[in-house]
Amino acid sequence: MSGDFVTVRLGGQLLGIPVLLVHDVLRLGVLTRVPRAPAMVAGVMNLRGRIVTAIDVRQSLGLPPRDAAAPSMGIVVEQDGQPYALVVDAVGDVVSVAADRFEAHPATLSPAWRAVTDGVYRLDELMLSLNIGRLLAGGMAKAA
Repeated sequence: MSGDFVTVRLGGQLLGIPVLLVHDVLRLGVLTRVPRAPAMVAGVMNLRGRIVTAIDVRQSLGLPPRDAAAPSMGIVVEQDGQPYALVVDAVGDVVSVAADRFEAHPATLSPAWRAVTDGVYRLDELMLSLNIGRLLAGGMAKAA
């Protein structure tokens, strides 16, 4: 489980997204709300001619909403041929992590985080390895 990850912050937690899954990193501007969409759908946007659904990851995980004045960033990924912008608090660096740094979920990790991550990497702090497929599948299943 070694590899390169784009690091992001969400509610103070450090997360890693495999770099090969990341298509774009962008500052989110105004999103167009979608009537009757699940709460986790923050809206949609046009990105180079493609309609991208913005997913509020905080909402998906049951975290408190971000301060409306705080800027948010989007990590654009593709799942099942559809682009999604994962709305996060901040984007960090790309880090290379050795396999010996990987561990299974700690017993104290909340069920919400456990459901959408593959495990943790011990860096200067714990970095949860985000599983995009499970994040989107779980959120969409709750919305149905």
